[in-house]
Amino acid sequence: MTERDKILGRIREALTISAPPPGEHGPETHHLAGHPIQFAPRPAATNAREWLPKVGETFEDQVAQFRACSDDLKTEFIVAESLADLPKILGDLRDRERWKQAAAHRSDLTDAAVQALGLPTLTVDGGYDVRALERCDVGITTCDALVAQTGTLVVTSRSSGGRALSVLPPHHLVIARRDQLVADLPAAFELIQQRYGADYPSMISLVTGPSRTGDIERILVLGAHGPKKLTVVMI
Repeated sequence: MTERDKILGRIREALTISAPPPGEHGPETHHLAGHPIQFAPRPAATNAREWLPKVGETFEDQVAQFRACSDDLKTEFIVAESLADLPKILGDLRDRERWKQAAAHRSDLTDAAVQALGLPTLTVDGGYDVRALERCDVGITTCDALVAQTGTLVVTSRSSGGRALSVLPPHHLVIARRDQLVADLPAAFELIQQRYGADYPSMISLVTGPSRTGDIERILVLGAHGPKKLTVVMI
């Protein structure tokens, strides 16, 4: 018997063992080629916070934590007191970044942002030309949650106008509400569960800072696989 035959034999033997569904690993023992395999019990999701960094309980503590993480991640984080502040905040951003054209999906927050920017805007609801989206300087979306613990945005295909709007334009601008700021990722998924129930969106993405890579000689490069810049305005 060749080594190839041995490997394929082990694969065929392994395929005869039914794998438990995700999250259902128990302490039972399976046998493969005469050797017992013990599956360790999976920690309950409710205990996940035991291994996660601590986050302050007050809103002010969580804002400070999200801001500190944003600074480390090179995310620009701006807190606005109300929608009335958007024209000044976004006007300054537009002029500094020299935006000429924007793209957005329809929602109360993004509509207010588009009006504040005063730029020609591609609306992605109901279909759009991908090449036109690629020519836009900024993609404007909402989100489902802001995670204070890691500076992460949780976006879905519904809260970010599909899959491309938050990825193709070189600058991603997110307009969020204060009640979307949560302490940690378990709380973020609880928020998503409350919002969508069993009707989950087709895409859930965790955005932690601008797109980046350090694969080549460990040199950090921003904008490798998506937007080079990320700005979050929390109202």
